[in-house]
Amino acid sequence: MTPMNINPLTEEEIKKWPTKPLVDLEKPFVDNRGSIQPLVDILMKSAVMIHSKAGSIRANHYHKTDWHYCYVINGKINYYHRKFNSEEEPELLVVENGSMVFTPPLIEHCMKFPEDTLFLTLSRNSRDQETYEADVVRTNLIDSSDSISWTPNDE
Repeated sequence: MTPMNINPLTEEEIKKWPTKPLVDLEKPFVDNRGSIQPLVDILMKSAVMIHSKAGSIRANHYHKTDWHYCYVINGKINYYHRKFNSEEEPELLVVENGSMVFTPPLIEHCMKFPEDTLFLTLSRNSRDQETYEADVVRTNLIDSSDSISWTPNDE
């Protein structure tokens, strides 16, 4: 997929989004074999598993069209968010094991990791680097000077 092929958002798609960042998960299906926890049941183009080291920071950006769900398998995310171009202080949500947060387009967001964390990110757009960079706008929502971080210029 090239950046030219990023699909525009539709009203139908927007209506299906969660109404708040912290997602209420459906009740799991449980039987004598174990359980199945539904996470997301909509079309998407990317599913990645990310390991973040304690003291690291990710995101500090917003997306033009992409959205993503982040489900914490193990660890904790200090998730900061606000509408892009807002002067308000970002809201902090603590996302722990078994919890999921949703980020729609045009929401500045940043994730700080107080401990080693493993999480899934389920996204609308492809995660190839060219498509990703065409859709992301980097910000400085949270100061990253005291954290383990990365930018494209670090390569």
